[in-house]
Amino acid sequence: MENLTEKLEENIRALKGVLASEDILVYTFRAGCGTDCAILYADGIVDKAVLGDLAARPLAEIGKKEGGRAALTEKAVRESLLFPEVKELTDPEEMCREVLDGNCLLLADGIAEGFVVGAKKPPVRAVAEPPTGVAVKGPREGFIEDVKTNMSLVRKRLKSPALRFEMLKAGRRSETNIAVCWLEGIADADVREEVSRKIGAIDIDYIPDSSYIADFLSPEKHSVFRRVGTTEKPDVFAAKLAEGRVGILVDGSPIALTAPFLFLEDLQSAEDYYVSPFMASVFRAIRFFAALVSLLLPAFYVCSQLFKTQLLPLGLTLTIASGIQGLPLSPSLEMFLLLLVLEVLKEASIRMPRYVGMSLSVVGALVLGEAAVSAGFVSTPAIIIVAFSGICLYTVPDFVEAGSILRWLYLLVAGSLGPFGIVLLSAFLLYYLLSAEAFGTPLLAPFSPLVPHDLKDSVVKYGIQSLTERPRIFRPENRVRLSAKNPCGEKGKGKKSDAEKGGIEKTDDGQGGKTR
Repeated sequence: MENLTEKLEENIRALKGVLASEDILVYTFRAGCGTDCAILYADGIVDKAVLGDLAARPLAEIGKKEGGRAALTEKAVRESLLFPEVKELTDPEEMCREVLDGNCLLLADGIAEGFVVGAKKPPVRAVAEPPTGVAVKGPREGFIEDVKTNMSLVRKRLKSPALRFEMLKAGRRSETNIAVCWLEGIADADVREEVSRKIGAIDIDYIPDSSYIADFLSPEKHSVFRRVGTTEKPDVFAAKLAEGRVGILVDGSPIALTAPFLFLEDLQSAEDYYVSPFMASVFRAIRFFAALVSLLLPAFYVCSQLFKTQLLPLGLTLTIASGIQGLPLSPSLEMFLLLLVLEVLKEASIRMPRYVGMSLSVVGALVLGEAAVSAGFVSTPAIIIVAFSGICLYTVPDFVEAGSILRWLYLLVAGSLGPFGIVLLSAFLLYYLLSAEAFGTPLLAPFSPLVPHDLKDSVVKYGIQSLTERPRIFRPENRVRLSAKNPCGEKGKGKKSDAEKGGIEKTDDGQGGKTR
């Protein structure tokens, strides 16, 4: 497309030749000095009232007092527009991108350039509690699908000049806005640069959600374990930025991404930081135990029947034997079918309408389970084990996808190789986790490699006053998170902070913190 000319009609015709869709409207009016003007905008994502009051009306008043028909100049347009976001452009392709992004393009006869006015107002839903991050204690706000609103929710919690946003675009057709955010002077510059580089290298037509970005950021394309953290809560996102991580907000997605990611984060919850350290440690231990039970219980049940009956107490073995007597299916096939039914019920309950999904899923499970036991297809112990395994897995919501796959794998090796298969698969998974990393951070940190300082916020959580430094595994430029003063404002007597013990040189960074 050629550059604009000073003739308004030619410019409108050229731009409409590119933006030929019927929802791209052209609003023509005449300025007070008699010059014809036009505004191009996408219908439905522009605040028309603000556009008329702050753009069209001021231009219509130009020259009225003088009563003449002087030509409209670029300076007069800039001075009359009452918008904080005004850009002058000469590239027609960039003008088209701005219009499609929701901004307005102002053209005037006799001026060979366009004025982009930021009057976008896309349809968004209200900020509400996220469905995947429900907490009894703590903030209830959640991210929504508008990246600007999400940025404001982060800025609301981190009122620091060190908070930086880098705006990027990805997707040839969608031109999706992506905000990379970090705390300058805290986040590792190498991680931030790698994240920006990988996002800039994405060459795909359409990006509807942040999960696409997470897939491009992952160093391995076919991995059961994820390498990028996700959250829908602004408080969790801001806390991770304060630890030294890099965050990614994607327009159109309520799920924010964080990097680097640790496997331990799946066992943690936002509520752990709003309850006592003792209760948080108990909850994390319960989640860890429940995750192991969900993975290994079906496999051990099958293994005990096929290979090692002595794994179970004699009384329990006799009870199970009486329950499975006369069943037509083998233990492996029985457990496989029950797990398959569990997955089908889970998918049906999610896809069904909200008003009937819960009732139909509960009734379906009860009716199917009772009928299957009465008909002699499956045993009661197998149904109990599958149900308990499914409940335990959902105590760690972020681990459900990987846990479901691993449960199938454990069941397969238990039915074919017995206890040896379970041990072999566990050793392989442990080796894989020990060698896996993303953005230079090991996935099993702080256990491998062992970082004693970071163990204070692992399976066992210490009090907030003990977490004086940021996690060292993220290589933050500013390690000190909590000053050496006690809550009463007096310096502790006879005690040294962790920073002083570690030999870290502390100097004032001008923002109330300490740097190395």
